[in-house]
Amino acid sequence: MKGKNLYNGKKVWITGASSGIGEALVYAFALRGAKVVISSNDIPGLERVKEACLGKSANVFCAPFDLSDTSGIEELAEQQIKILGGIDYLINIGGISQRARIDETPLWLDRKIFEINYFGTIALTKAILPHMIKQKSGYIAATSSISGRFGFPLRSAYSASKQALHGFFETLYLENKNNNIKTSVIIPGRVRTNISLHALNQEGKEHGKMDPGLAGGISAEKAAKKIIRGIARNKREILVGGGELTMLYIRRIWPWLFFRIGDKIKST
Repeated sequence: MKGKNLYNGKKVWITGASSGIGEALVYAFALRGAKVVISSNDIPGLERVKEACLGKSANVFCAPFDLSDTSGIEELAEQQIKILGGIDYLINIGGISQRARIDETPLWLDRKIFEINYFGTIALTKAILPHMIKQKSGYIAATSSISGRFGFPLRSAYSASKQALHGFFETLYLENKNNNIKTSVIIPGRVRTNISLHALNQEGKEHGKMDPGLAGGISAEKAAKKIIRGIARNKREILVGGGELTMLYIRRIWPWLFFRIGDKIKST
């Protein structure tokens, strides 16, 4: 199997690794023989994932940190590079969603969402990038969203923060082609995870509800398989989901039709 040969012995760092797509990716990479650093702000969750990997691979290392506070990120990156002897793949999965109208969202909440989804992601990327440039190889993936390609009700800051990632990682790729550093932007549609449960409302509190659309989405395990395959094929954008992904093509080809349909889309 091409995937097994590709990832065997590679050093992979995954954020958002204590649940959802991130957790599923940890298991997928571990099964393929990779050494995996797992991060999130949920320490018990990370320990649970590590324990679950013991039957698949003993090469799993917990490196907890909070994407909203990256003050010690460079030291953490140096530590993990020293422990593993390098990082071959950085998979940025961690982030947070939103369920609030623009007129009800205070500016501090917009900043918080950007701090986690955008600045947290690029902070770790910038900490790892010099090492990859030095070793003349590396692969960095970042998770956007279907709403990182167009606006969506109740997702203003979330959508904007994810759209910002496209500009950053496309630029990173173009600047580092000669350094043999590749990038992918992962674009999930509806994936059955707890992202809507932890989404922030207008008060900055957890939404606490499973959106019906997400409940009917593909599993995190299926999403992980699509991502693993997309990285193996060196795809610039990795689409993950079902029929809802059709909206990406409609938005690109028939903008007028997208806005007509968008008026009728349920925000969940």
